[in-house]
Amino acid sequence: MSDNVSLGAEKRETRCAVIALIGAPNAGKSTLVNQLTGAKVSIVTHKVQTTRARIRGIAIEKASQLILVDTPGIFAPKRRLDRAMVDAAWAGARDADVTLVLVDAARGIEDEARRILLGLKNIGAEKYLVLNKVDLVRKEALLALTERAAGIANFNNTYMISALTGDGVADLKAHLAAQALPGPWLYPEDQISDAPLRHLAAEITREKLTLRLHQELPYASTVETTSWKELRGGRVRLEQTIYVMRDSQKKIVLGKQGQTIKSISMDARKELAKLLGVRVDLFLFVKVRKKWGDDPERYREMGLEFPKN
Repeated sequence: MSDNVSLGAEKRETRCAVIALIGAPNAGKSTLVNQLTGAKVSIVTHKVQTTRARIRGIAIEKASQLILVDTPGIFAPKRRLDRAMVDAAWAGARDADVTLVLVDAARGIEDEARRILLGLKNIGAEKYLVLNKVDLVRKEALLALTERAAGIANFNNTYMISALTGDGVADLKAHLAAQALPGPWLYPEDQISDAPLRHLAAEITREKLTLRLHQELPYASTVETTSWKELRGGRVRLEQTIYVMRDSQKKIVLGKQGQTIKSISMDARKELAKLLGVRVDLFLFVKVRKKWGDDPERYREMGLEFPKN
């Protein structure tokens, strides 16, 4: 691609930046990525650790292309999958031009947020503090929170936003675009994510699974798109497999007389049809794979490095 793009009749120098978003689970990273791109490229639930791998959303602001890396929430890992997710988050920050550090202003600087702030000393990129959910907090408390964060880590800038409502997001996006370095765009102008459609489709079904089920089951499951066929009339036929670790979990996913998986399939099919712009026939299967959390192939499917220990 040429270093210049035509915007109207005028040619401007293109700019590009890779921007990582890090923070504790449920700090609002995925919601902010979706706001900045203007499309749903990362799944969002009220449950922690929904994002497992690095998802890249792509936003355009004037002549700047912003590659937004949505990383898993950083927390104290207990399982192999936890370690892979945390490693992916820090790797995303190390590889970026700018790191946005999201802090849930309503929760303040709890243990997880403090550990993240202390870990920033190993990140050489520019770092912006982004206080999210500021609509839920008094102004005096926000100023105190900013001072406390600045006392732990050095930031080039601070932003106060609500990723859910979009308040403050336009200003953040404009500043990121203005600070992007001159260079060619890395993706076509109409592309909003680097994730293959098969992966996005599996993530949407996993979102519906996570929202429908409770307790630990969503964290013991994963979803893979095993078949994708484009049919006559523009229809798409998808087959996906939900992997769980135990027979008892399979029964929960299926539900009484198959009602639970039917509900998950219906919700996923609606959103997939909206994403693809065509009718979608979705077929879900549930299989037990007792040690999928220790299977390197499953990690590759999720875009994660497999921790050796």
